[in-house]
Amino acid sequence: MPTARQWLLNGHPRGRGIEDGDFELVETEIGTPGGGEILLKTLYLGFDPAQKGWMENIADYVAPMAIGDVMRGSGISEVIESNHPGFAVGDVVTGSTGWTEWHLSNGEGLVKIETALPPTAMLSVLGTTGVTAYCGLFKVGRPVAGETVLVSGAAGATGSVVGQLAKIAGCRVVGIAGGEDKCRWLVEEAGYDAAIDYKAGDVRGQIKEHCPGGVDVIFDNVGGSILNDMLGEISTGARVAICGGISRYETGSLPAGPQNYFNLVFRRGTMAGFIVLDWAAEFPAIRKRLEGFVHDGRLTYREDMQQGFENAPTTLKRLFSGQNRGKQLLKL
Repeated sequence: MPTARQWLLNGHPRGRGIEDGDFELVETEIGTPGGGEILLKTLYLGFDPAQKGWMENIADYVAPMAIGDVMRGSGISEVIESNHPGFAVGDVVTGSTGWTEWHLSNGEGLVKIETALPPTAMLSVLGTTGVTAYCGLFKVGRPVAGETVLVSGAAGATGSVVGQLAKIAGCRVVGIAGGEDKCRWLVEEAGYDAAIDYKAGDVRGQIKEHCPGGVDVIFDNVGGSILNDMLGEISTGARVAICGGISRYETGSLPAGPQNYFNLVFRRGTMAGFIVLDWAAEFPAIRKRLEGFVHDGRLTYREDMQQGFENAPTTLKRLFSGQNRGKQLLKL
């Protein structure tokens, strides 16, 4: 009977950054699989900014988290024992596993990994990250060839995919990121036409310079003052897709509404938020398209791999200090 180390939620980090004391490391006996159950060993964990919102219980599209719950998160696991007709020993699967070394499952919500790419792609370019980029851009942003697409948080796991998909769609693509290193990567590796370093200041002036005809599609991962600057430069008929608001994660309060929102009236623009789960039925087809783009060299992706289960909290914190380069992962 395996014992598993697990990270439990020990604090709700509202109005502040994540602290080490927000998690507690425990050991638990997992038990053996019953009828219709499988025993899984976790191989990798994936990390998203949304996890802080889950810890705070701000997001109402997922069930609230209580103190003492296993920390929620996605992962890749291997089937070690199976009493389930749909899963065989040795199958590698992905799903919401939580921060645990071993776990029992009835198979619900688990997807078998069947890709020619490395399995970790199912947590990054083929996972929630990739399908979020695809759905937000094409379902909400609806870019047309020749238009200008502006992406905030562009060097992040989602933003870097958005820009490349917009290039595939024939658009001019400008990204906003923090620091020369990230901006250089956007242009040289991710194929962005231009990059704006928000740390250099005068973001709106830089947007004007790189988007002289205005911005047709905004994909926003940041919110706050950067969204405000982007809204100031939209073109007539612009579409704004609101994906995330990483600027609010340290404060905990939701960001103030953008002062430039009335530009949506002047420019007949639309701004919409979205939750990617609304298109879950389309995920298998979208994954096939994304994998095809990777294989033919039109889509590149980065993974930032940390090591060791004990480092899960530190790995999550990397997202909020801008340390990660690409999709944040942890190998157990």
